[in-house]
Amino acid sequence: MASRPTPKTIDEYIANFPPETQALLQKVRQTIKKAAPKAEEKISYQIPAFTLHGSYLIYFAGYKNHLSLYPAPRGHKEFKDVLAAYAGGKGTVQFPLDEPIPFRLITQIVKFRAKEALIKAKAKAKHK
Repeated sequence: MASRPTPKTIDEYIANFPPETQALLQKVRQTIKKAAPKAEEKISYQIPAFTLHGSYLIYFAGYKNHLSLYPAPRGHKEFKDVLAAYAGGKGTVQFPLDEPIPFRLITQIVKFRAKEALIKAKAKAKHK
């Protein structure tokens, strides 16, 4: 079985999925853009990523049965209970494709990560 070529853009990445999954991935992408309008798109580790203030903000990926978002703030008190309802590793959250995707939660995670990125950027700038 031949492996797929590494996508160079998020559009190329999304185009490799069935139409229903493509629509969900585009909506995740738009949700991230709306929550962090200054974030920049790229492909990193062969999946879609957004950077903000010089660091990685969020990654997302499509799979056969779920969408993943990382890093997810599983250990943070604001998200601990709500993210416990979803499968995933320490810093990953998986949203099953056969259930409604929680776009409001994705927005909250991205805004939380954006605040963290800004704090990190300010701290870095202070040390220069």
